[in-house]
Formats: sequence, structure tokens, C-alpha cells
Amino acid sequence: MSGHSKWATTKHKKAVVDAKRGKLFAKLVKNIEVAARTGGGDLAGNPTLFDAIQKAKKTSVPNENIDRAVKRGSGQESGGAEYLTILYEGYASGGIALLVECLTDNRNRAAAEVRTAFSRNGGQMADPGSVSYLFARKGVVMVPKDGTDEDSVMEAVLEAGGEEVTDFGDAFEVLCEATDLVAVRTSLQDAGIEYDSADVVFHPSMQVEVDAEGARKVLRLIDALEDSDDVQNVYSNFDASDEVMAELEDD
Repeated sequence: MSGHSKWATTKHKKAVVDAKRGKLFAKLVKNIEVAARTGGGDLAGNPTLFDAIQKAKKTSVPNENIDRAVKRGSGQESGGAEYLTILYEGYASGGIALLVECLTDNRNRAAAEVRTAFSRNGGQMADPGSVSYLFARKGVVMVPKDGTDEDSVMEAVLEAGGEEVTDFGDAFEVLCEATDLVAVRTSLQDAGIEYDSADVVFHPSMQVEVDAEGARKVLRLIDALEDSDDVQNVYSNFDASDEVMAELEDD
């Protein structure tokens, strides 16, 4: 899930040891294959592929899986699928907005699985455009602290287009325009600052505060959506206090 950074950061830390690691690996490999098909297998000329591989490596996807995905996507090896990118819109309990980004080779299957997840977990699907206006396309770079500080990160990204640096405990989130993502993460590299991931996301223009019960309902729906192999990302405009997130982690 992306869109709520506190929860995204928490899930990122758990990703490698999560029981769904195999499913996560498959989604990251799919991203690599699509990036290679779209922009070619040359990392120097395909920043989207570079970032997809970086994210996969940070999540401990084996190099062999990464190499095969690049070869399938770039046509060096047979067996690649033709994936469609589809965006579904809907609401969780309490009117929380959700955008569901799918990468699928079967439109009907993806639609059915998304619809089922919404209907079984207190949500409802919405017409195209009724939710997406609440989000803007942004670049997000996650920087682990590892000895660096907020001022150093801001200094590294400011001239490259970095708009905001937010402290989320174990990591900093750098927000920028989607078109500035490559420049921002390159500036971090040039400054000797490691980053965990660099993604173009749907970022909420405003967030809605929820209590612990409201957060549970939203996250139950998000987990159900993410359980589909066709769902790559789920973006939401919910917000919750550190106390609420701590209560949920204790569940």
C-alpha cells in the first residue's frame, strides 16, 4: 500500500520477513519486466528500470529473478506477458478514498478480484474520476536514516526539485514532482546518500484523520486488495496518529 506514509514505512520494514514475501517478489519482478519492455534493458537509458531494480534489490529479490525479468521484458528471453495498467477507484468505510493500480494480463480477472475485495470489506467501487481528483502524481523517494539527517537530505535534493522532506521514524520521505524524480534521486546519490526506493505515486492532496477502528477497516480492505496478484499499489487519503498506528501494531 502506498499513500499513507507512516503505514507504508511500517510495512516496508516488515516486507522482507512478511509471510507474503513471495507475492511481493512477484509484483516487484513484474514491475521490472514492464519497465524493460517500455524503455529497454539498458539501465543507463531507462531510469524507470533502474529504480524498479533498486527497489527489488532493497527487498532482497534474488539477482537471478531480476536478470530474467529484464531479459523477458527486453525481448532477450521468451515468456514475457503483455500487461495492462488499469486504475480502479473506490471508497473504504467512512468515505476514505482509494485508488487501486493494477498491472494485469487479464482485465476481467483483475476487475472481478478488485470488486470482490471492496464488497467483502465494507467498501464500494466508484466511477472513474470521482476519486482520482483527490490525488496528484508525485515522486517519492524513501531515504533510510543510517547516519544521515533531515538537513543533509534537504540540502541534497533542494536544487533538484525536492519539495518536502518528512521524518517517519526510521526513514525520510522526499516529495517532488513526478518529472523531478530522477533528478532528486540522482542528487542523493551524488551526495553519497543511500535511498531505499524511488517511485512515482498518487499522493493525496488532503488527508482524512481516522481513529483506530476506522484505520482497521481501511487497512483490512487494503490488505484484501493487495492480496490480488494483479494489484500493484493501493493509494489512500487516510491519516492516523502515531498513537493509533501503535495500537494497530499491537493488535
